[in-house]
Amino acid sequence: MIPTGLAVGLSSLLLCSGTASALVWNTFDGPGSPACHNVSRVHNATSVEDMQSVVKSAIQSKSLVRAAGKGHMWYDTQCSDDSTIIIRTANVAGIYDFSLPEGAPHGSVLVDAGVTFFQLAEYLHDRGASVGYTLTNWNISFGGSVAMGAHRSSIREDSMVAAGVLAMDIIDGKGEIRKVKRNESDDDWLAASTSLGLLGIIARIKLKIYPDSKVYAKQNTFDEKEILEGDIYGMIAPYATANLWWWPYKRKFHQRYYDVVPANFTEQQGFQNTFSVTDLEAFAAKNLLNSGKYLPTSNMLMEAIFFGQWEKPNFREKTTNKAIDKWPVYGWNYDVLIGGLYPDQKAQWDYGLRAYTLELAFPVTMANAVLKRARGLFDEELKRGIIMTSTYRSGINIKFGRHYFDFLGQQTYNTSDGVDWSKGTIMFDFPSYRPSVGDEKRFNEPFYRKVANALIDEFPCRPHWTKNTREAFARSKKHLDPNYLARFKAVRQKFDPNGIYRNVIGEILEMY
Repeated sequence: MIPTGLAVGLSSLLLCSGTASALVWNTFDGPGSPACHNVSRVHNATSVEDMQSVVKSAIQSKSLVRAAGKGHMWYDTQCSDDSTIIIRTANVAGIYDFSLPEGAPHGSVLVDAGVTFFQLAEYLHDRGASVGYTLTNWNISFGGSVAMGAHRSSIREDSMVAAGVLAMDIIDGKGEIRKVKRNESDDDWLAASTSLGLLGIIARIKLKIYPDSKVYAKQNTFDEKEILEGDIYGMIAPYATANLWWWPYKRKFHQRYYDVVPANFTEQQGFQNTFSVTDLEAFAAKNLLNSGKYLPTSNMLMEAIFFGQWEKPNFREKTTNKAIDKWPVYGWNYDVLIGGLYPDQKAQWDYGLRAYTLELAFPVTMANAVLKRARGLFDEELKRGIIMTSTYRSGINIKFGRHYFDFLGQQTYNTSDGVDWSKGTIMFDFPSYRPSVGDEKRFNEPFYRKVANALIDEFPCRPHWTKNTREAFARSKKHLDPNYLARFKAVRQKFDPNGIYRNVIGEILEMY
C-alpha cells in the first residue's frame, strides 16, 4: 500500500519556525523521509510575481532555490545538499483563458504552476473539456509533472504530460520570465520539456485541451507465463491507455485497458479509487506489512489479499458513492482514468503507510526480456528458500509510454546507444512497503538492490526522475545520450548561469 502523490513537506511546526538552523523538507511520506536535507526557509508563494521576487532576493543572497508543488518525490534528490530556499507553488493555482469553440477538435487553457490535475479536471469537465491522455495522478501539480517528465500509460496516444503543453513561462536564474513555445527543432523547448527544474520554475503552462469524453475501463487476469511469453506490445498498443499489474508470488498479471465510448452509451459514472483506504484497512495492512519485515508468510498473505481486492473494480458510482462490482466500468475521462479519493476515506500516506520504489524505462521491444530477467531474480531467491512478493496494493506496476522527443525524458529516441526506442517504452515501476518498525529495511533488503543493479547494468534504461535513489541515478547515467546531456547543459547555462536551481540529480548528471 504505497502512496504515489501528495507531498506533506514540512510539518506545521517547521513551517512556523523562525530559527536560522537548517530545516528538512520531506517527501509525501512525511517526517523521516527527507527530500531536501538543508532548507534555509520555506516560502508559500501567492503569485508568479511573488515567486519572481523571492528568486531575485535569493540571487542577492547567493542562495539556491527549488520549487515544490504537491509532490511526487520518494528520495532525497529534490534539492542540492547546499542550503536551499523552497518556494511552494500550491497557492499559485489560477486557471484562465479557456478556449474550446463549439465543434472544434481541440482548444487551450492557461494554468499556473501549482494547479493540480484534479483541480483542472473539475474546471474542464464543467466546461465540457478534458486534457485527453496527457495526464497523471490527481494530486500532482502541472508544473512539477512537466519538469519531471510525468506520464500516463499509453503506446497509442500521446501520454507524456509535456506532450500536451503548447507553451510555458519559466522563471529563469535572473528572476525573469522566459517564454518557451513548443518547437521540436528548438533546444530551449527540448530542454524545458523535461527540465528537472534545472532551468527555473515553471510558472505558467498553456495546455492543449479536447472535448470531454466518456471512457470504459476493463481488466483481464493472466497466468504469468502468458505475459512473459506473449505479445506484450500487442496487448497494450491497441488501446487509448493500458498497463499491466504483476503479482510475482501469485505468478499472475492483471491487464487493465481503457478506451472511448459515446457519451450517450451509458448513464454510469464510474470514479476510480486512487490510494484511498478506510481506517480499518489501513490498520490491518500496516500491522501485517510491518510483520512482513520479519515473516515472509505475512508478505505472501498480503499479496494474496491485494490480488483479490484488485480483481474487483476499484470504482464507485460517482452519483451514489456505491461500489461498482463488475467490469467494464464506464464514466467521464478523468474520473475513470485517474479518479481520486473516495469521500469517506483518507489517503494511505495519512496513515503512515510509507514507500520505497524503483522505476526504470526500457525500450518496449525488450519488454519480454526485461520481465523475464526480473522473474529470474525472484526465482534466484526462491532457490535459496526465500519467497519474495509484491507489497503494493496493485502489484508491480508495468506501464508504457509512447515515444516523445526531448533531451531527458524516459521516452526519447534517436539516441547514440543505437537502440530502437521509437516504438515506445515499458516502465518497470516496483514500489514496496517501507516498514515503520526496527531499522525500516525490508525483508531480504539486498534483493531490492540486486534487482535495481541487474536491470540497470544489463539493459538500456532511463530512470524516472523522482522514484529512484542517488545510487540508481548515478548507475544509470551511462545509458543517457551524452550529446543530449551536453545540449541540455548548454540551455541550462543560458537559463540559469549561476546555478541557483541546482539539485542532486543535476550534480550527478554533471550539469555544473
